[in-house]
Amino acid sequence: MKLTGDSFITTLTLLLAVTSAVSGCPPSDRAALLSFRAALTEPYLGIFNTWSGADCCSKWYGVSCDPETKRVTDIILRGESEDPIFEKTGRSGYMTGSISSSLCQLDRLTTLVIADWKAISGDIPPCVTSLGRLRILDLIGNKISGEIPADIGKLIRLTMLNLADNQISGSIPASIVNLNSLKHLDLNIGKLSMMSRALLSRNQLTGSIPSSFAKINRLADLDLSMNQITGSIPAQLGSMPVLSTLSLDTNKLSGQIPTSLLSNTGLNILNLSRNSLEGNLPDVFGPNSYFNALDLAYNNLRGSIPKSLSKAKYIGHLDLSHNHLCGSIPSGTPFDHLEASSFDNNDCLCGVPLRAC
Repeated sequence: MKLTGDSFITTLTLLLAVTSAVSGCPPSDRAALLSFRAALTEPYLGIFNTWSGADCCSKWYGVSCDPETKRVTDIILRGESEDPIFEKTGRSGYMTGSISSSLCQLDRLTTLVIADWKAISGDIPPCVTSLGRLRILDLIGNKISGEIPADIGKLIRLTMLNLADNQISGSIPASIVNLNSLKHLDLNIGKLSMMSRALLSRNQLTGSIPSSFAKINRLADLDLSMNQITGSIPAQLGSMPVLSTLSLDTNKLSGQIPTSLLSNTGLNILNLSRNSLEGNLPDVFGPNSYFNALDLAYNNLRGSIPKSLSKAKYIGHLDLSHNHLCGSIPSGTPFDHLEASSFDNNDCLCGVPLRAC
């Protein structure tokens, strides 16, 4: 069969379209990225100058695609990087604007990192919770405001959530405890939580800490510091099996320190400083207690320093200053390297390294 001029052109056009669809990203993904770019201004580095051409999978800075489907899977844009584009200009990144909801059209997205750009503002698009494949959401170091989307618990594959150092306000959504993912279904019935880090510091979060946080049984790092959180510390946090770092400092927390926190031998960094915690320090330390850092300064703690603290296996940094503690400082290996600043500004503490009793 011979092709006429018109039919040959039509056939060639179809072949080129098919070839483009196989080798380049879909036009819908490209359009979503360009709409996202249009809502941002990056004046110094020129990273968006690379976002040109028909194929957004090829040399678009910070964009990665699935090699088979050519769908966009990762957007990784960090304002602090060792990338040559940063070293050449000799500066960190700066970007203004907002995060466009057009990103929600990238329904194969697994990683979304828009971090440390200092001046990106506006809300987190609520539709981000429709990105069911999302595993990493990192928006640290911007000026993002508004509330965390109420249904963020829909992101059941999420392994990392980092919203620190922004201006986010409102309560912590109850659905955040649903950030779970099934694993080894042949061995487990029900949900196995996979989220390992929840970093929400330096925002304007209010309300209390949900006790249901303790149900996130793979959570190793919980940082809610430098917010306006009130109420007491849920005792259930002390029973979390892999929690190793808990930072609740610089909030408005009250009530007593749960015994379960100080007796949790897996918790090795605990910062509860600069709150309004009161009562006595629980006398629950032992030879398996191991703290790289234990900071309880600037509270309203009373009574004496528990003698059992001298039995701890290791205490790297201890700060009990600016409380209302009294009595003698226990002696022992954990205290040998500590300075007076660890105990300053209490009512009547005495002994090494302070004055003699």
